[in-house]
Amino acid sequence: VEATLHSKPFNATHWSTRTMAAAQGISEATVRRIWKQYNLKPHLVKTFKLSRDKQFMEKLHDIVGLYLNPPDKALVLCVDEKSQIQALDRTQPGLPMKKGRCGTQTHDYKRNGTTTLFAALSMLDGKVIGDCMPHHRHQEFIRFLKKIDNETPAGLNLHLIVDNYGTHKHPRVKSWLRRHPRFQLHFTPTSSSWLNLVERWFREITDKRIRRGTFNSVPDLIAAIKKYLENHNQNPRVFVWSAPVEQILAKIAKCKEALDALH
Repeated sequence: VEATLHSKPFNATHWSTRTMAAAQGISEATVRRIWKQYNLKPHLVKTFKLSRDKQFMEKLHDIVGLYLNPPDKALVLCVDEKSQIQALDRTQPGLPMKKGRCGTQTHDYKRNGTTTLFAALSMLDGKVIGDCMPHHRHQEFIRFLKKIDNETPAGLNLHLIVDNYGTHKHPRVKSWLRRHPRFQLHFTPTSSSWLNLVERWFREITDKRIRRGTFNSVPDLIAAIKKYLENHNQNPRVFVWSAPVEQILAKIAKCKEALDALH
């Protein structure tokens, strides 16, 4: 256990059961048993980044407040764009799954172009307003704002949770927002995309429809995305935020403490 946690093999970034067994003079089965007992997984690594946004606290309270205590006569929408979704076609047909064997697909593929999916996830009912566009510039973002404007009840104020992408702060976007005062943008802290719940929905559509899909053209990809959107909105699932600010700050403090101990 000590060797796994506090050392590395001379020619690799992490231990394998084979290299650890050779280094310790024990069997690979023994290494596997010990790693399982102590839940050690040296082959895995998770990514993270602590935000350095000077307004982190203010933005965190703002976003979490919208989730846990949304304003009256208003709709909270989590908005973002998933850019550069590739229409990939495999170079050969794959084999279907059968008993005792998983399905197959070729490791290589043919690129047939890309699209960008704009999405607005409603915190009220879980429905998604979505549209595919060839680019993700301020022009397309304004076009999507107009779509949101047309597809939401006119009597409601709209609170949009967005990230700090430059498109969302473009002068023409700001000008459009001034002419449409029911829209209010709330920016997540930098390096904090986890605060925007539409990212969870993006993960779902990626895992369920895009990653293993085969698309011979961009229109084919867009049709699949629109069909997924249609099916989702027929039986939407509400995404619920439950973590209060204090719980989030406690986790961040624990992470900083661990980093400070190492450095």
